Amino acid sequence: MAHSTRVYWLHALTPLHVGEGFGIGAIDLPIMRERTTKWPLVPGSSIKGVISDRFGASEKDAREEKDKDENGKNHARELAAAFGKGGDEFSNSGALVFTDSRIVALPVHSDYGTFAWVTSKRVLMRLKRDLDEAGLGTGLTAEIAVEDNSLQVPGPDSALKSSDSRAYLGDLDFAVKPGDPAKQWAEKLAGWIFADETWRKEFIKRFAIVPDSTFDFFAQNGTEIAARIRIKAETKTVDSTGFWYEESLPAETILAGLVWCDRVFVRNRSDYTGQQLLDRYCKEELLLQVGGKATIGKGRARCIFGGSNG
Repeated sequence: MAHSTRVYWLHALTPLHVGEGFGIGAIDLPIMRERTTKWPLVPGSSIKGVISDRFGASEKDAREEKDKDENGKNHARELAAAFGKGGDEFSNSGALVFTDSRIVALPVHSDYGTFAWVTSKRVLMRLKRDLDEAGLGTGLTAEIAVEDNSLQVPGPDSALKSSDSRAYLGDLDFAVKPGDPAKQWAEKLAGWIFADETWRKEFIKRFAIVPDSTFDFFAQNGTEIAARIRIKAETKTVDSTGFWYEESLPAETILAGLVWCDRVFVRNRSDYTGQQLLDRYCKEELLLQVGGKATIGKGRARCIFGGSNG
């Protein structure tokens, strides 16, 4: 791409529910998944929406022509340039383009180390393609050999390893084998996602690459399922018709996507460059509320922007 491209990372701090409506199976409110892989995702439209709201793009006051920033620039016009504007004859599309946020590492219960951040060769192959687009893929390989019934960890001090060099994740057990690809990926990801050195070390100690088929199993069966009930307003007792199951990505899930700045569509386009809009809205770490169930603590997530090629 000729335009600047930046990676963004989404780190779930609480369970995250971005639903696709009513399900037809045992789960009444499933999360969104890719149609081909069945891996979880968060749509780019959701990310763009919550970031635009984070900066007040949907607030009436931000649309006032008199609203200026500290440099005298019209804040409303800049927001319109970045995120779009509707409702009048001067409507325009937003210049910032967000891809879907795709799974990078899924937290899975471990008998040793509490939990593992699990990924696979297929996941990292796709991530490597995005990282190359943003100029960040140097030094990382997608050629990763993981044998059946084994997992690759960054080094011999993995927190997931038992005394007999095995790991027990969920209901499955694996032979633990240190490998350079896992070490390279764990160190790079830790550096991009966590500013705190303690968290970087914890991530590296719990990072594991499993076979593709095993990751598919965890992606289908490793999400959080909660039973919900509705209370009758009159009696304050359980409504027998108000019982459902809803699915969420577990806390500590890590996803990633790309953001770039397309051509600016507002009037006076020369007032804004793609790099300026990226640096204004897609540079500093943001604490976001993503998806539904906000009133019960779901959807708190960190959004971290991890580099640029422009």
